[in-house]
Amino acid sequence: MCVSHEHDQGEAAQAGAGRRGFLRATALLGAAATASLALPTAAEAAPASAASAASWRPDPDSRRFTLAVMPDTQYLFDGPSIDKAPFEASLRYLLEHGKDENIVFLSHLGDLTENGAQSEVAAISEAFRLLDRRGVGYSVLAGNHDVRSSTDDQRGPTPYLNAFGPQRFQGGPTFGGASPDGYNTFHLFKAAGREWMVLALDWRLSAKGYAWAKQVMAQHPKTPVILTTHELVVEDDSLSAYGQQLWDRLIADHDQIFLTLNGHYWPAGRATRKNAAGNDVHLHLTNYQNRYFGGAAMIRLYHFDLDRDVIDVETVSPWILGRAAKGLNELERQEIELSGDADRFSVDIDFADRFSGFAPVPPRPARPASRMLVPGTVAYWRFDGHDDGAAATGTVRDLSGRGNDLTPLSVGGATLTWSSDHHPDQPGHGSLEFHGFKSPLKGAYLRTVDGAPLNSATFKAGYTIEAFYRVPADWDPSHNAWGGLVSRTGTGGAAGKTEDDPDEPLATLSLSDGPGPQWAVRPLNQEGIATNWGDETAREVWWHVAVVNDGSHTTMYVQGCPVARNPTARSVGLTSVGLPWLLGGYEYGGQIDQILYGRLGDVRIVERALPVTSFMNH
Repeated sequence: MCVSHEHDQGEAAQAGAGRRGFLRATALLGAAATASLALPTAAEAAPASAASAASWRPDPDSRRFTLAVMPDTQYLFDGPSIDKAPFEASLRYLLEHGKDENIVFLSHLGDLTENGAQSEVAAISEAFRLLDRRGVGYSVLAGNHDVRSSTDDQRGPTPYLNAFGPQRFQGGPTFGGASPDGYNTFHLFKAAGREWMVLALDWRLSAKGYAWAKQVMAQHPKTPVILTTHELVVEDDSLSAYGQQLWDRLIADHDQIFLTLNGHYWPAGRATRKNAAGNDVHLHLTNYQNRYFGGAAMIRLYHFDLDRDVIDVETVSPWILGRAAKGLNELERQEIELSGDADRFSVDIDFADRFSGFAPVPPRPARPASRMLVPGTVAYWRFDGHDDGAAATGTVRDLSGRGNDLTPLSVGGATLTWSSDHHPDQPGHGSLEFHGFKSPLKGAYLRTVDGAPLNSATFKAGYTIEAFYRVPADWDPSHNAWGGLVSRTGTGGAAGKTEDDPDEPLATLSLSDGPGPQWAVRPLNQEGIATNWGDETAREVWWHVAVVNDGSHTTMYVQGCPVARNPTARSVGLTSVGLPWLLGGYEYGGQIDQILYGRLGDVRIVERALPVTSFMNH
């Protein structure tokens, strides 16, 4: 029997109200309220649905995918009391929900059986045929109950090896290879557009086993690795003696290993340790054999989301879920889903940063200005090719060739400075740093030259205005709010449009006190001001904002995503009194009133509506 530590086991979890999709299409709550039933029999395994007949094809490019994990199932495969039903129900769940959860792989953590006897191994081997017939990628490994616990991976033939040796996986979609002894395997699957490895290691590694594991990782130097083994974490924040050996001899010096999974002990626990590279390794213990019906082949689902940089973890019992329609007994109602902190949690991982030491994401190269001159471009300014910190005192040319050049203006003797900092998807690898301050007003900004064609343009057929920006950590709304990114000078009063505040400029893309982008304009067809409001955008982060007018309506986008507060009122063109545009400045009443505090990257103005796919950050 596996060792148990005397932890508080009173956290028997209730079904979680926020469960993401698992309880859908069930009458679970009604079923749970019914009277208790007798002990279930093997014949009550949940039937496979029609969905299980579909081919197994995880989406290799989706940035959301799921790794399924199953710990010790030994009590279900124990001599004369073999009961495959719970185990098969979990496998069927994976088949039935493989597509909607994008389940890419299943890792069993060892102790498949209680005694490693031929009959026990044969029974679970047959159950795994459910996955074999569909070509599902999975790994198994020997626990101390599957083989003689006093041996390591050089033990030679066993019923386990006969059933689950490399010959079983040969030719499978994810099988990468095995150690010469057959007890250690590695598996490769594609998810989120890249290759991932599951390294499935025996109950006890020999010197040859360690050497093989190191060789496998050396042959896949840019592949992130999930290490699975039977024993490693013993309880929260603690490793077993053998687990410490694994850490010292393998995990600590191999930065590719970012997550480890093991069973053997209970209750579930977690540890986080810094490896030799200074990066976190998340080490998770999951085992439910001490719970109702020997854990009932409960599974843990690791939902990877690379857009949110998180792994959401949940623990569920498909077999008990499948019985819910018939009514559940008292113990079953506690086991449908575990919601304790050790069983339902999230792990925050900046994947790009975490993997940068062995698989750095190459920065996007700069793109030539000529590629940014899409049809209809009337102005394009970029700020690359200069020394960091140098003063920007000369004319900034309009690279569209339309003559909308910019000249710097200063308030309080301030200057603009060049920076190589830029949005990762910005065409030009540079920016201008503005040092604006409200009271007393100071800073420097840019203005289009007198007679620039842009000054009189009215954009009746539509327009797209794009800019990249970043504000520093000490950006303060009391001193920096309403600094302009791109503004048109001239007031509503000067244009004869006095509805709302006649001193406001005719058009301004400014940063509100959030800070967040706001587009406030006087269209040709309105007397008053039309406003698009963006959400708050974080400091110390580069953002791309675009304002798109299709000749009738205006939509603001941040990072290519439409904001919520886009007005539905008809909006045609932009009112002009022939005065210049500003970058980094904002006028009120015809006078400079606020100057940007932050960095401004490439800015482009196009005299038509562009689709998101044509924005500069694409």
